[in-house]
Amino acid sequence: MSLIKKFDFITVGGSTEDISMYIDDYHLIANKDNAAGNPFLAFDYGTKVNVSKAFITFGGGAANTAVCLSLLGLKVGGYITYGGDDRGKRIIDNLKKFKIDITLAKKITDDISGFSFIVIGTGNEHVAFSYRAANAKLEITDKDISKFNQSDWLFVTSMTGDWEKNMEKIVSVDRSVKIAWNPGEKQIQDGFKTYKKYLKNIEVLTMNKDEAIKIVLSDPEHATKSYDFLVSSVNLLNVIKSWGPRVVVITNGEHGADAYDGQKYYYQPVIDNQHKEDTTGLGDAFGSSFAAGLKLFDYDIKKALYLAAWNASSVISKLGAQNGLLDASDIKILFKTPKKWKK
Repeated sequence: MSLIKKFDFITVGGSTEDISMYIDDYHLIANKDNAAGNPFLAFDYGTKVNVSKAFITFGGGAANTAVCLSLLGLKVGGYITYGGDDRGKRIIDNLKKFKIDITLAKKITDDISGFSFIVIGTGNEHVAFSYRAANAKLEITDKDISKFNQSDWLFVTSMTGDWEKNMEKIVSVDRSVKIAWNPGEKQIQDGFKTYKKYLKNIEVLTMNKDEAIKIVLSDPEHATKSYDFLVSSVNLLNVIKSWGPRVVVITNGEHGADAYDGQKYYYQPVIDNQHKEDTTGLGDAFGSSFAAGLKLFDYDIKKALYLAAWNASSVISKLGAQNGLLDASDIKILFKTPKKWKK
């Protein structure tokens, strides 16, 4: 007889308050060394940059994914750290508003809560400057693992601090718990040797194409691969899948997303949205929606990708990482006509 779990998902990682600033006076500089085609965003040094408008919202990988999953009708717990300041209280109140269980959250009384300054350009793409603060003090214990075992899934997002020690704990969960991992900048920077050892325990690995290229290049066997090799999502999927995760998903901005489960390649085109307000939280919305889709649709990867694409398209239409997300009633509309999602 299978054990009834308390949670559908527990999300692990950061929570922040975000200050988003729209600016017009900047320069985009081509970066030929970036195989994904991302340019540099630059400002004239020593000058004052005008902000046309600004907003305060909430973010952080674990908080964003928790909100997304909860809105889709799932039972969610948020394993986050927050500071002993007013910002921390606002972060917790926001999670409560979305019916997220915060009994797993840890208050770091001697530190402030994490926050980000997000610069948004005229094309509504963004660059985020993040101060991790209390987020860097996330420390998973054996007692926490016993709570993690009460969930069907863990969704692990960006971690700083001693992230390897925390990841060792995470992969020690009961085999009945599936782990989805959307690694952050620190994990990608630490490279192949540090990263690879956890992948055999990962059910779903999601990342954007730029991150996929970086992690493949950090493997000595692939360090000298040509540009033509690296721009192929299929090549990237093959390399990363060989390291152990059950399903690999690579997003590629306006070019959509690709997935591979070792047997079949899947492609999901982007869902066009006439109003593109802000790309903040796009990866969190896509990754968590994909994992939610696997659970909701009996591991139908094509359906899960379709849900993820729609939620990414929806969140991009609103300011902030948690506004514009789909809810459970939207799913019924999306999949009401069986043939619609197959197009």
